[in-house]
Amino acid sequence: MDFRNKVIYQIYPKSFYDSDHDGIGDLRGIIEKIPYIVKLNVNMIWFNPFFVSPQKDNGYDVADYRAVDPRLGTMEDFEELVAKLKAHQIDVMLDMVFNHTSTKHEWFQKALNGSKKYQDYYIIKEPKPNGGLPTNWTSKFGGPAWEKFGSTDRYYLHLYDKSQADLNWRNPEVRNELYSIINFWMTKGVKGFRFDVINVTGKDARLVDAKPGEESKSLYTDKPVVHDYLQEMNRESFGKAADTVTVGEMSSTSIENSVGYTNPDNHELTMVFSFHHLKVDYQNGEKWTKTKFDFMKLKRILDNWQSGMAKGNGWNALFWNNHDQPRAINRFGDPGEYRVKSAQMLATVIHLLRGTPYIYMGEEIGMTDPDYHGIGDYDDIEAINAYHALLKKGLSENEAFDIVHAKARDNSRTPMQWADKENAGFSSHQPWLKPTNYRQINVEKELNEGSIFNYYQKLIQLRKNDPIVSHGGYESLLMDHPDVFAYFRTYQNQKLLVLNNFFKRNTAVTVPDQYLSLDSRVLISNYDRQTFEKSIILKPYEAIAFLLIDRESGEQHV
Repeated sequence: MDFRNKVIYQIYPKSFYDSDHDGIGDLRGIIEKIPYIVKLNVNMIWFNPFFVSPQKDNGYDVADYRAVDPRLGTMEDFEELVAKLKAHQIDVMLDMVFNHTSTKHEWFQKALNGSKKYQDYYIIKEPKPNGGLPTNWTSKFGGPAWEKFGSTDRYYLHLYDKSQADLNWRNPEVRNELYSIINFWMTKGVKGFRFDVINVTGKDARLVDAKPGEESKSLYTDKPVVHDYLQEMNRESFGKAADTVTVGEMSSTSIENSVGYTNPDNHELTMVFSFHHLKVDYQNGEKWTKTKFDFMKLKRILDNWQSGMAKGNGWNALFWNNHDQPRAINRFGDPGEYRVKSAQMLATVIHLLRGTPYIYMGEEIGMTDPDYHGIGDYDDIEAINAYHALLKKGLSENEAFDIVHAKARDNSRTPMQWADKENAGFSSHQPWLKPTNYRQINVEKELNEGSIFNYYQKLIQLRKNDPIVSHGGYESLLMDHPDVFAYFRTYQNQKLLVLNNFFKRNTAVTVPDQYLSLDSRVLISNYDRQTFEKSIILKPYEAIAFLLIDRESGEQHV
């Protein structure tokens, strides 16, 4: 199957299902729930890291890339999982955290013990002549990006937590080690790879301070050499198998670079995750703030990426939710009165765009952010650091918590809500993160009487069956409309008109005259609307897609 027809489901293993009842999800728990995944009808599952890890950053601090963390299972469990998914034509995508390793990794430990070879696996620098840190770069988790290297006078770079030491990609031995890890997992039947923050691997040999007013990330993000690294990685590992699907998580990237990363002629990656559309509720670009999302900015960003990537023959990974983001329904929908309609509307936006849709576990049943009441409910190091940083800025505990409660990554990491029973049916033991509203929102209830899961099934089927969804072009529409994100998909003599109302009020849309004479039918609607007319009054959070066919134009575009 062409990757353009695929839909990918993301599982955060710690939070999916706990089979051994220790409060932590595991691989055997995922095996038990395969019938549920099959029912959704996805093609591939992206698993967040389940490798051996001290769990300082929930598995993104890897201590052994070739071993399963015993808390999550065994290699035999993984092999059984791959085989059982394959029997249902579902492939596996693994998360490769290659910008950094845990400081507990064997390579870093050997470096600490004096091995010159392994010290060159990391970015270790002398202090400035005045004794200051090598550069003024800041960590993405707060504070300086440098930490003392053992008992020496030198420092190692960590763009993330101090337990995550950045690898030196300039060293070809490091790159070869990483490629061999990919090849190891390919022999286990893995068909997909997601590369964590892969576009920050291109650090210069000489690192310099950020100038006043300059963000340090501009000095190491999207460097031209990253394209060279990706081409080499493609050539030496996953590129040897024609059906492999790869996606790069791109931090603060550009359309131009992402076209380069994903244009098939460049032999780099299949697709990229970009995050600009998920920063439209950041006040002055700051994550740890609380403000309503800027709808017009959201539209512009989605439109720019759709148009720009299509023009350059690049490919988008399409998503609202993942393990690093609060639930989209709380940000862009209505988790209360219109939870069902806004969940369906948001799904329509993503699944009918040009690109590959990703569904994050729980999204398909309309899960929302947890109803937490104090910082003690959170586990994530980034959220806890942010809370204390906000207190230092002078905010009250209530103000600081209110912001963290809106933006924390743990909001999406709460256990999958399987049933209306203790611990959401996730475990008989107290889960590592507390679920809250599982009495109202759970898989059992959704499958019995809900309509969100069923709506996702329809969207997935459309991508598999309708070339206009999987292979069609993209055209913008009604970009000035204050409530509606509308667009066309185009394929041969067809157009797909997609209308999405982002608000809880009725709003009017006027269809241009030239489309009214075309044959029309409703492809999908979350209000069961059937009529196509000049003036359409969209209801709160209404989404509808009309397939328009020009019978007279033959195979020509409308």
